[in-house]
Amino acid sequence: QQQLVESGGGSVHPGGSLRLSCGGSGFSLGYYTIGWFRQAPGKEREGVSCIQSGEDTTWYAESVRGRFTISRDNAEDTVHLQMNSLKPEDTGVYYCAAYGSPQLPRGICPGLYDYDFWGQGTQVTVSS
Repeated sequence: QQQLVESGGGSVHPGGSLRLSCGGSGFSLGYYTIGWFRQAPGKEREGVSCIQSGEDTTWYAESVRGRFTISRDNAEDTVHLQMNSLKPEDTGVYYCAAYGSPQLPRGICPGLYDYDFWGQGTQVTVSS
């Protein structure tokens, strides 16, 4: 059974950093576009970043561009989300998701409801 598992969440002060990891079981992440989403209390789930399969083209939400970096570790079959200069508004549950096919145009991330598998989420809290 295909599953995704997130790790690396925690509590940090504003300006701090965290690195989230997304691992899979039952399938290889290398064949999938991987997206990171977050959901704050009382708000809708929103896309944060994605990395496409194949060329590893990346996309970032405007709110995190320049602070977050998504990357693949092919040796560990893991996708990381490095989060720097964290702000209180970055607080929420972070989810990773995997999208298989069809291949999307370069730089285009799947929509929220297009992903095939989701993880259970990891909590990120940024507060002073």
